[in-house]
Amino acid sequence: MANDTHPGEAARRRSWPLTAGAALGGCVLVAASAVPASAHGVGHGRDTQYVSLGDSYTSGPLIPQQVDAACARSDHNYPSIVAAEREVTAFKDASCGGATTEDMWKPQGTNPPQLNAVQRDTDLVTVQIGGNDIGFGSIIATCAGLSSTDVTGNPCQRHYATSGFDQLALNIAQTAPKVDRVLRAVRAKAPHARVLVVGYPDLLPDDGSGCYPSVPFASKDFPYLRDTEKRLNLMLRLVAQWNHAEYVDTYGPTQGHDMCKAPADRWIEPLQPASPAAPAHPTAKGEQAMASAVLARLDKGRGRD
Repeated sequence: MANDTHPGEAARRRSWPLTAGAALGGCVLVAASAVPASAHGVGHGRDTQYVSLGDSYTSGPLIPQQVDAACARSDHNYPSIVAAEREVTAFKDASCGGATTEDMWKPQGTNPPQLNAVQRDTDLVTVQIGGNDIGFGSIIATCAGLSSTDVTGNPCQRHYATSGFDQLALNIAQTAPKVDRVLRAVRAKAPHARVLVVGYPDLLPDDGSGCYPSVPFASKDFPYLRDTEKRLNLMLRLVAQWNHAEYVDTYGPTQGHDMCKAPADRWIEPLQPASPAAPAHPTAKGEQAMASAVLARLDKGRGRD
């Protein structure tokens, strides 16, 4: 198997078992149950080569200290915390703000293709990707812009259903094979590595309540966007399972600390941040919470839920 599997070539070699329904909200994910690969420990007291791949939720934009301005990368993002805690012998953080799955194979400004960081002797890889593939930034801008037209309604949800189906559900379905190709490429380059797929933290109140105008979404769009993020995380979980990788839930551990909470309680900043973080992104506390989730997953041992 080639080390650098290009997306187009990979798609021809293997189909992804996923169907996107045409009805409103139709997004059917089907994944075969995966048997965990043989144990390959990663922990204290051993040489560990760790590589982090991901987008801005991984890189930590505006969180001090920024060590790569081009990628908005912090030395207090969750990969850096994990690397320090596990006392790894070699650490490469290839994450970059704005990254999509395509940036695993192509340069992103001055940042080389992220997969270049993965080598045959890599022991641990964390991957957090897919949010920008579904259009995370444009979704926030669109929903915020539409909110004033129907503050108590769901103008954003109606906007994404004008074709007769939920466009965001379709975007997630279409992103699944892209994440699948990334994980297969990681496995090809580092066949013995422990691979963790990191989900996205809780951005909005889990109970579906809103906080307009602090977070400028219409009231009935809050549960719609919450469900969209949950659908994204479900897809990531299933693609991880399909590829014998491990899924790290960061949504559950961050509930109650979403961007609607008071500044002292939130770990995700709203569109007008009060703490050092990008709009709608984790603070240093949010990165610490994701690091804790990754470390807990590592401590459980490979393949153990």
